[in-house]
Amino acid sequence: MTKAGARDPADAAQAPLNRRAGTVASMTLLSRISGLVRDVVLAYLFGASAAADLFFVAFRIPNFFRRLFAEGAFNQAFVPVLMEYTAKGHEELRLFLAQLSGVFALILTLVVIAGLALAGPLAAIFAPGFLDQPARFAQLTELVRITFPYLGLISLTAYAGALQNAHGRFALPAFTPVMLNVCLTLAAILALVGQLDSPPIVILAWGVLVAGIVQWLMQLPSLARLHLLPKPIIATSHPGIKQLGRLLVPAIFSASVGQINALVNTMIASMLATGSIAWLYYADRLLELPVGLIAVALGTVMLPHLSRLVTEGDAVGFLRTVNWGFGLGLMLGLPAAVALYLLAEPLLAFLYMSFAGSAMTAYDIEMAGLALQMFAIALPGFVLVKVLAPAFFAYQDTQTPFRYAVVAVVVNLIGSLATFQSLGHVGLALATALSAWTHAGLLYYGLYRRGRIRFDATLVFVMLRTVLACGGLAAGLVFSMIWLNGAELTTQQWLALPSVERGVQVALVCVVGLAGYLAILLLLGVRPRHFLHAPQHSASYPSNDPSP
Repeated sequence: MTKAGARDPADAAQAPLNRRAGTVASMTLLSRISGLVRDVVLAYLFGASAAADLFFVAFRIPNFFRRLFAEGAFNQAFVPVLMEYTAKGHEELRLFLAQLSGVFALILTLVVIAGLALAGPLAAIFAPGFLDQPARFAQLTELVRITFPYLGLISLTAYAGALQNAHGRFALPAFTPVMLNVCLTLAAILALVGQLDSPPIVILAWGVLVAGIVQWLMQLPSLARLHLLPKPIIATSHPGIKQLGRLLVPAIFSASVGQINALVNTMIASMLATGSIAWLYYADRLLELPVGLIAVALGTVMLPHLSRLVTEGDAVGFLRTVNWGFGLGLMLGLPAAVALYLLAEPLLAFLYMSFAGSAMTAYDIEMAGLALQMFAIALPGFVLVKVLAPAFFAYQDTQTPFRYAVVAVVVNLIGSLATFQSLGHVGLALATALSAWTHAGLLYYGLYRRGRIRFDATLVFVMLRTVLACGGLAAGLVFSMIWLNGAELTTQQWLALPSVERGVQVALVCVVGLAGYLAILLLLGVRPRHFLHAPQHSASYPSNDPSP
């Protein structure tokens, strides 16, 4: 172990925080691109049909629980405790992990068995609108039984990823979701070829299960190299298990507001017009690209970093890191939101009509575009939630964000119930935006009251210029679309363009907009040093040497 302020030779070359965020972002970009390819194939196969609604509901159920327990709550509660025991030495860490892995595996096994037994009730909870359609409901129940074991496998994968992140290994966990997209794309191709007797949505459901197996097996060699595969012990005597248990229950809720809101939207959308679930899904998939590149990347690297700063008592480094994440998140999130809002239909038309014209319709693009515009409004809020929440969890405070999360979920529920009859699926997306900004505002208020976030002169300088540059970006995107076509195109006119011309126009508009945004920032005096030089604390990540 090294004293605070010292550097081990093995650790001296560790990448700075912004570079680790770049690693996660690049791997996440690959994941999102492969996900878009997957969705294009799915759109070609299903469009926004009743079959699409069935598969997306069946896929959302294990995904909901996976993000609720594994990637969301478990990581937020687990990583700060993990960093605490990592600082105590390797043997203490292995003893903690031996009991934790045994208990975690047992709980997952019981949850999966329960899910298989209760597939029907789960289907009724997630899609109550299908209850009066016995054939569709029976098919959905079958799909849930096939996909639900994915929850156990991907939860083990997320657990392994948290261990690697805590030891400065971010690339493999961030790359792993690519394999889900690859497996689902291959399954969709098999369904298109028609060489198997099963219905296409059943083939896709089996593809989800295969993906879970592949993703879990990928983690084992890395854990073995880090000496983090102790023999599991089913016991709860270790104090770290009890400490984690106290943190976990409120964290389940506070870290998973987005998933709970998605559940509410899916339930209500199942009672709306056929295709509503699919329209929300296709819009959400485009939203996931900037969320993954910005919010997830920042949140992933900030949580272990902030947890280590708390362990070392470095309050100044903590404050600087939160400020850095806030400023960089807005600098990247605001322009992405502007672009998604203004280019909602062109982007959807390019992705889902250029290669999926046999199933998607102009009406589908228009409906998904309206949802995407509301999601674009939510985007900066999502980014700030991912940046600010780790500042609470690093202090092992899950109660405060739990209370804020309750308010955010209530806002989403009230907004959804108030608007779904008049605005349909668009009202559900609007409620998501209101919830995201409420959640972000409450988290900021809580940190400000505790003195854990304070805007310095550099942050204010960058934020003001980011807002001005976004105004220029909006004008540039609108004028460039008009300049290319002589007028702003309607949905039908976009779809009437040849596929290649449509793609070229979208790409040109995006490139011109990005270049203009960066140019305005430079003209206003913003330089890379304002956001690329992430704060560094004195101690680095632990070495791979298993000895204490």
